Amino acid sequence: MKWLFSLMLLASGLMADYTAQIIDQKLVDSKIKIIDIRTPSEWQTTGLIKGSIPIMFFDESGNYNMEAFLGELNKNLTKGERFALICNSGSRSRILGTHLGQKMGYNVIDLKGGIQSAIAKKILLEPYKSKR
Repeated sequence: MKWLFSLMLLASGLMADYTAQIIDQKLVDSKIKIIDIRTPSEWQTTGLIKGSIPIMFFDESGNYNMEAFLGELNKNLTKGERFALICNSGSRSRILGTHLGQKMGYNVIDLKGGIQSAIAKKILLEPYKSKR
């Protein structure tokens, strides 16, 4: 029985994945879910990649609530679903993506260069609409 548990633990670790790549139109067109972890003021300033899901991770003061974030994330994903994370420049998404992929078993693509890279590549953005 112990070997079965070890095998299951190993398999779950092998299914988890973290990769980093620059955003491109092909990735956006693939309809992969893109989770935008920036703040509402950042979403307001630049807009969002069309179809992306805004779920703030770090607030303006650098604080975060992992439990609240995971609750929102898991409402938007099916178990094991591969998704992408984006922030402004790629720093926050790298930190969070590494943790989610390597420590928590999620299948994450970190979008290097963040929304600034998307803007430079002229990827379609849409205005942020607050849920209030």
